[in-house]
Amino acid sequence: MESSRQAGIDPAETTLVARSREVPDVSFRAFLVGRGAPRVRWAAPDGLEVVGAGEAIRLASDGAERFQTVRDTAETAFAGATMPDGPARPRFFGGAAFHDDHEPEPPWEGFPPAAFVLPRIQLVRTDEATHLTVTRADGDTNALEAELETIGDEIGQLPAMRPVGGQPGVVASRRTTTEAAWAAGIESAVERIEAGDLRKVVLAVALAVTLEEAVDISDALERLRRSYPDCFRFLIQPTDEAGFFGVPPERLVHLDGDHARTDALAGTVARGDTPEEDVALADSLLESEKLQHEQALVAETIEERLAPMGEVTVAEQGVRKLATVQHLHTPIEADLDGDPHVLDLVDALHPTPAVGGLPPETAERVIRETETFERGWYAAPVGWFDADGDGEFAVGIRSAVAGGRRATLFAGNGIVADSDPADEWEEVSLKFEPILAALEREE
Repeated sequence: MESSRQAGIDPAETTLVARSREVPDVSFRAFLVGRGAPRVRWAAPDGLEVVGAGEAIRLASDGAERFQTVRDTAETAFAGATMPDGPARPRFFGGAAFHDDHEPEPPWEGFPPAAFVLPRIQLVRTDEATHLTVTRADGDTNALEAELETIGDEIGQLPAMRPVGGQPGVVASRRTTTEAAWAAGIESAVERIEAGDLRKVVLAVALAVTLEEAVDISDALERLRRSYPDCFRFLIQPTDEAGFFGVPPERLVHLDGDHARTDALAGTVARGDTPEEDVALADSLLESEKLQHEQALVAETIEERLAPMGEVTVAEQGVRKLATVQHLHTPIEADLDGDPHVLDLVDALHPTPAVGGLPPETAERVIRETETFERGWYAAPVGWFDADGDGEFAVGIRSAVAGGRRATLFAGNGIVADSDPADEWEEVSLKFEPILAALEREE
């Protein structure tokens, strides 16, 4: 395992100190201009928006115990820390790879099996105010106060708005899996489902894109915000070479104290060109035996995994409408026992059947045997946690890893007994559209 000492600062030898101050509301994209990696950005549909740059502490781990290792090391770092509370509190941002033995090879340079950074500089925007938080790991409060004043003054000079640059443009794109290979993979999975050793598996494809100009991920995220205001938006950029970003519609888990919220999201159809067509497509979701089965597997599994931790409440199923697609959606909440940490919930829930399959071990083998690319952090947990163990994670779908003039997009579909390869190929294409639209130039 890559240790925290190898990654940067040893949390056991740090004295974390942080201070915050209210600052004018400024363009978060303007804040990121000129600031090197690591850089992070997080925006939740409920209004919390955070951007961070630099690192006070960086944590990395791998293997089956990666989330527990990160939790333990972070708790060591937070012990004895002097920090603000409330919205301005320092947070670790990061995520993990889909597979715990992931190797950070192209296009995933700089992305180990699990990695989190506590930003040196953090801006938090809520409905009430914008706060700057500066964190140091050397316990030097005098230097911290001076840094807070200097950075605060710099931020005060930033514009409240920054124009969005043009799209980089797409020169060429290539699916790393052919349609024939995709069909063969689905047919093999269906045979295993019919044989009884597999109930569902999510198979994905990657789209390798060459861009006309270097991508500005902050600008791409702003375009995505305008099109998908009801989705999460994230950027995790550990190096200057590449960043992972996306607009996932699906919350993996949110923990506040002992109360957890999560979503079961599965089953996809397009949006209609007219209100009447849109309603008809939504009705087809609700009436489809295949999609209802797929959704039920996800909801039941989440409930089963949370049940040992406390009292679980499953809400009524509905339809979640996004700009280009709509999904079956079941909100799930839980009142948890003991002293929960959001990373414990992440560990218990990942991968949900919405991105993995059932049984989990069999589905993972099928994914490894079938997919022709490395998932990396695609379809895996991405989010934040704080010193109390509260936090929020999304599922890293509707996403891409990009840097310079290259980008790799990812999309997947749930495969069950009556899945048709041609239909699945068409459906998975819809899931590339959000990121592609943020990269392609308008005609």
